[in-house]
Amino acid sequence: MGTEPFNSFLVNRDNLSMKVIHPGSTIGVFGSGQLGRMFAIEARKMGYRVHTFSPDTDTPTGQVADVETSGDYVDLEKVETFAKSVDVVTFEFENVPSSTIETAGKFCEVHPNGSVLHTTQNRLREKQFLSSNGYPVAPFRHVRSIEELRDAVSELGCPSILKTAGFGYDGKGQSKINSPSDAEEALAGIGDSEAVLEGFIDFEKEVSVVCARSNKGEFAHYGVIENSHLDHILDVSFVPAAVSERCYSEATEIARTLAEQFNYVGTLCIEFFVTSDEDLIINEIAPRPHNSGHLTFGPAITSQFEQQVRATCGLPLGSTEFTSAAVAMANLLGDVWASGEPLWTEALFDQRIKFHLYGKTNPRPKRKMGHITAAGNDVKEVVELVRNARKRLIPTT
Repeated sequence: MGTEPFNSFLVNRDNLSMKVIHPGSTIGVFGSGQLGRMFAIEARKMGYRVHTFSPDTDTPTGQVADVETSGDYVDLEKVETFAKSVDVVTFEFENVPSSTIETAGKFCEVHPNGSVLHTTQNRLREKQFLSSNGYPVAPFRHVRSIEELRDAVSELGCPSILKTAGFGYDGKGQSKINSPSDAEEALAGIGDSEAVLEGFIDFEKEVSVVCARSNKGEFAHYGVIENSHLDHILDVSFVPAAVSERCYSEATEIARTLAEQFNYVGTLCIEFFVTSDEDLIINEIAPRPHNSGHLTFGPAITSQFEQQVRATCGLPLGSTEFTSAAVAMANLLGDVWASGEPLWTEALFDQRIKFHLYGKTNPRPKRKMGHITAAGNDVKEVVELVRNARKRLIPTT
């Protein structure tokens, strides 16, 4: 298998003099969940030390980092101390206050930059940016009151989706409006004073492009990943996605263009809806490694997390080639633990199956606890493998 179509590079020669953070240095990470954990694993494999900062303790990232600092993101004195102790800062969680980013940036490099996070951590700002720059998005309206919501529903029609402007993920902070009479209940349900109403997209499937851009302008992507969701939470992802060459090219080109326009440094994900005509609509931008990219953690020569390390530290990006023709990933939610300790031996019935757990001790329903991957020659087969492995985990009475 060659490096195309999974690997695509673009180099900006004007940035070749930017700073390199050498192995042995310390990388700071804002956020401490599973994304930071897998980032820390890759960073430590490459000889870096990792210092994580978040409000929590004994976190998935903290369990494998060299240092774990617990502090509020708005405690700028503690943020300053943290930034002075590291050589560069990155993120596994984009909803960090701008004042935190500005403070850290006074003492070390921060990747990606604060302007990217400011745009992408708020749905309204993100959609306004995308729309004003000609990217394909669903029709939307800014909502600040029940009167504005009623007007917006009248303009966009039903069904439509009401979403909080900020801090929503995995289906949280959103409500479907099937008729104008649903408006008041929907606005009360999301519990936010600022929201976005989106026109409903009758999509055929959901896909994503996970990519990376270095501070020298290199760009690399993992192709188009196909995703299926259950209750608004990612359930299974696989490559190669069942899309046309045109759809593939357009999706990866949008990702490249956005990364360039943002002057992005790090790992980035663009989520898309694909219509029945294979037109693309951008759902959202994730300025960090992404759940759908977990299928790169092992089955790809360079995982999305290693790419983040490389980009953040000014190193050349690695190959995004997969070691097998087909790869699949299934999320493990806390629901898997509902009947007792999962049957780990049963899940490993096939040698191609690997599971990755995040070190979380409280398996609540819908909480992401880990994932399963499998690689092989046939995409339908590997999807069935991860689904079957997950099913085998659950004890039967």
